[in-house]
Amino acid sequence: MPDAMIADAVDAGYRPPVPRVRALAAGGRPVLVRCVPPAPDGTGHGPGARRNEELAETLALVSVYAWAGARLFATSHPHAARQALDMVSSIRGTRPPAVARRGLA
Repeated sequence: MPDAMIADAVDAGYRPPVPRVRALAAGGRPVLVRCVPPAPDGTGHGPGARRNEELAETLALVSVYAWAGARLFATSHPHAARQALDMVSSIRGTRPPAVARRGLA
């Protein structure tokens, strides 16, 4: 739920170091990580290229922070972030894959 307050959540801030997220998550409280991309810096990329870079950054950040134990994420790409979180959960074995197929030639 956007902009919802989560009781007892720890705000780790904007792109914190992974060891910090891991340490906060070990405390047992939900950890919030902010993955919102920074303001445009005028690198000369077109809007489409910049958006693709932001999406790739967000997916990488969400995946790493989820693996480290973060449970709450602030992002401008919520649907892609949800898919990344599902992938991390499946890889860790905490969620079964959506589809299981057996490849036989």
